[in-house]
Amino acid sequence: MTLTAPRPLRAAPPPPPAPPAPGPVVRPLAPLLCAVAVLLAAAPVSSVVQGWTWLGYAGGAVALVAVVGVVGALVPRVPAVAVALVQVAAVLGLLTALFTDDGVARVLPGPAALGDMGALLAGAGAQIDVGTAPVAATPEILFLVTAALGLLAVAVHLAVVGAGAPAAAGVPLLAAFAVPAALADDLLPWWTLAVAALGFGVLLLAPDGNRRQIPGGAVLVAGAAVVALLLGTATAFVGTAGRFDGGEDGTGRGAIGLSPFTALRGQLDQSEPTPLFEVRGLAQPQYLRALTLSDYQAGIGWQATRPGPGVAPEGPFTQPGVPGDVVDVTVGNVGFRDYWLPVYGAPLGIGGLAPDLFVYDEPSGIAYTARPQQQETWTERAFLPAPTTDLLRAAQGERPAAIYANILGVDPRVTEIAQQVTAGAASDFDRAMALQEYFTGPDTAFTYDLATAPPAGDDALVEFLTVGRVGYCEQFASAMAVMLRSVGVPARVAVGFTAGSPISDYRAVSTADAHAWVEAWFPGIGWTTFDPTPLTDGRTITPPYVEAARAEAAGGGTGAGAVPAAPTGAAPTTAPTTAPGEQPLDAAAPAPVAADPGLPLWPLFVVLGLVLVGLVPAAVRALRGRSRLAAAAAGGTGAAGAAWDEIVATSVDRRVPVPATDTVRAAARRLVREHRLDAAAQDAVRAVVGAVEASWFGDRHPEPGELAGPVRVVRDGIAAGSPVSLRGRLLPRSVLVRPVRSAPEAPVTTSV
Repeated sequence: MTLTAPRPLRAAPPPPPAPPAPGPVVRPLAPLLCAVAVLLAAAPVSSVVQGWTWLGYAGGAVALVAVVGVVGALVPRVPAVAVALVQVAAVLGLLTALFTDDGVARVLPGPAALGDMGALLAGAGAQIDVGTAPVAATPEILFLVTAALGLLAVAVHLAVVGAGAPAAAGVPLLAAFAVPAALADDLLPWWTLAVAALGFGVLLLAPDGNRRQIPGGAVLVAGAAVVALLLGTATAFVGTAGRFDGGEDGTGRGAIGLSPFTALRGQLDQSEPTPLFEVRGLAQPQYLRALTLSDYQAGIGWQATRPGPGVAPEGPFTQPGVPGDVVDVTVGNVGFRDYWLPVYGAPLGIGGLAPDLFVYDEPSGIAYTARPQQQETWTERAFLPAPTTDLLRAAQGERPAAIYANILGVDPRVTEIAQQVTAGAASDFDRAMALQEYFTGPDTAFTYDLATAPPAGDDALVEFLTVGRVGYCEQFASAMAVMLRSVGVPARVAVGFTAGSPISDYRAVSTADAHAWVEAWFPGIGWTTFDPTPLTDGRTITPPYVEAARAEAAGGGTGAGAVPAAPTGAAPTTAPTTAPGEQPLDAAAPAPVAADPGLPLWPLFVVLGLVLVGLVPAAVRALRGRSRLAAAAAGGTGAAGAAWDEIVATSVDRRVPVPATDTVRAAARRLVREHRLDAAAQDAVRAVVGAVEASWFGDRHPEPGELAGPVRVVRDGIAAGSPVSLRGRLLPRSVLVRPVRSAPEAPVTTSV
């Protein structure tokens, strides 16, 4: 009688460990961490771009860069520069799909698509020139943010993975943080610093895969962020907004960092107006002045200058000796933070302010502080002058400082136009009225349009007066003030807000009410308001002397020098009519709000598709393993073969292949040796090999459940001795390599 017995398995001694390969080890986790760090460092973008639409676009670009980086890490011996080039190409393809309709096969950028991108980039630059934070999420701005963060992700990946220097990636990450910080006109929220620090900490802690460093490193990064926040709060000179220049230019005047016209345009461009003030105690609409511009520089335009040293704003200040009303106004601050404390008319005293914080410069009419503040509530006793036309025409006396008459370098064509318009005017007041009617009268050729780009200097001013004749309050106020000076009337530009909208017992002033107008000087009377902007939306405020002068010119019943009824907020009857087909804006109607395009689907679909493609091999491996284990546990024909195939696949996934020339027993001895299986796992291997040979040669198949335990023990033993990497999980070698089944070995016979 003969018995078939398996050949005993002997574990060979393990080979000596191979020396580590030189150079950094690239792990698939690093590209993912780079993407996380970039998105965390980009948190300040939320302070300079409205809404969160930008995150969908930029997140898609950054995720795409990460997916390409993971694939590059999984493919051996691929140069980091080659991976970076593929990442740049992927970002360019995504930009083509998202922002142009001229791409070849939708995602390949041809000449037409590149031209579209150039136009988007130029449009973004133009919007940045005239916008303030937060800007609307227009296609141009979204293109700029998406391209910038996508390329930033490539740079960070190249530093961390290609150069093996995660600390160096802090330089491009700093750019992602510093640029929005420089553009925001207020201190960034504290959480943006904390999130950006977290992103940099992720790069420092995790790419090398040493998990033991993570707890201590996390504490270190968190502590550094807390210290930075505390220092930033305690140090008064740390900030992100433009501030008064501390230097002097020889005249006692300096400049400020932010153009007032840029701030004005940014407020008017907001898709959703932001509430700023709630004003109580104001019976009739009045202009709310924030600051005045007196310095005109040819080729540059109107510049904000440092106000005088100022005095305590509590007053009392001298009341001008002209007709007018004294009102007590309470201003509730809803959302205004700046250097300026807006005031009405000629302040007689300002109360309710934080002590020693604001000062008032009477010559410039500006109340200000050294740093941007958000004063919650204040009161003002204001004098609202209402001089008669006779007083204004008869005004004679001392003129203000020479700066209010400076027109050095102004194009002679501007002066010629001003002289033509004011020809026949007998007084400064008549000249001012002639110029205002030139812009707002019934026969005017000028039109209000916010879409017009701001003037860049004298040439633009000439073009505005002679060719374009379309603009918004900046152009109109700038042009009239220069023209007044050119005919001998001292003038300056005021920047602030119109009267807002009446609501219950107060007037609500928002960013949609931002405005610029002209103030002309009349001796003995002071600075007097004129508004040359032909508004048709009901925001125009017509001073009583302007109404009286218009009535006199029209032959109305109001006699010369009389003071008409108090001004109303309605648009003047002389305002130009709207173009055919254009509907005038109702003063009571809410400002139009741009529709939010919502999160885009293209980046999500692209990234989702790439992720799914990347997970296909892992999914196939999981399905095959589940099927083999189920077949092995079910017993019967094929159970032994399924159990052996699963054990071999588990080994192949850990880079221990089974050559086709190996028999089952030879392969078993290889598995024991390479994976350093313990005694229990070796016994399980013997059980599986015996079942395989009995099934293949003796037609005796395993019973249900017979192989479930041994297969599980062998798989666990292999996993314990040779842990699988992330690369092995995403791209299992047993799926990518053609499977090989070992040949059975002839059974050993012994005589009993």
